[in-house]
Amino acid sequence: MPGRTDPLVHMGVVTGAEARRIYADNPVILLPMGSHEDQGPHAGMGDYLLAEKIAELAAIRASKAGTRTLVAPVLPFGGDDFFGTMIGGIALSQATLTQVIADMVDSLHRNGLTRLIVINGHGGNVGPISEVARALWREEQRLLPSLYLWRIAYGMMPKLFGAEHAGKSAGHGADPLTSLGLHLFPDVFRREAIPKAFGLKRDPVLDLPFTGFGTASFEGAEVAMPNPYEEVSHEAVAQGDPNLSNAENGAKLSEALVDVVARFCAHFAKKVK
Repeated sequence: MPGRTDPLVHMGVVTGAEARRIYADNPVILLPMGSHEDQGPHAGMGDYLLAEKIAELAAIRASKAGTRTLVAPVLPFGGDDFFGTMIGGIALSQATLTQVIADMVDSLHRNGLTRLIVINGHGGNVGPISEVARALWREEQRLLPSLYLWRIAYGMMPKLFGAEHAGKSAGHGADPLTSLGLHLFPDVFRREAIPKAFGLKRDPVLDLPFTGFGTASFEGAEVAMPNPYEEVSHEAVAQGDPNLSNAENGAKLSEALVDVVARFCAHFAKKVK
């Protein structure tokens, strides 16, 4: 494109002629995926936007550093879990998502594009991604690594913001997602709509305190629970306090995530031919 300053990274805008040239060298390809669910009254429902943006920024950085990296079209619909009751939400069954991921990988592999990395932004996707990756290794001895962005970010937050702040701000509907959104998509994430009430409720049948989506506590022992998210949390905001989220912290998190993804692309490219 005229005036382009960053390398071409989005597969969706690569032309047929460019594709035959760019893909001949089997570049690294990032497969971003997330979900379309309730992220809280202040946040856009599509957290896939964040996974796609982190993948884009990482692909640009990796490409500029010498590891040609591209980004596949984002898979916006996550694996069905606790959020199916949200109006406007769209999710795929675990079986369907597993097949979709397998078909995406097969479409790329059949034409020699084998250096793939999943950039995941939803807990409900972890099972299907793992199932495809295990089958691929078992049957073809090919690696399909995945980076679960929010799990990585949770680990980064104590170092970036201090353990006390990280402990108070971390959780669904809060950080890392809200700070990242306030930084990367300030027109989508609305600080004025952040709720004052947040936290986990008690199970209405067993009268046990919820400890997260899918879990409650009985005398310190974890109990798996099937309750939908609105029975577990206040407006999808669970343990963390989103009032502590801000764009400045989002910028720090974005930089740290982009850096680790870009460096992993370079490491992967060196090890996998």
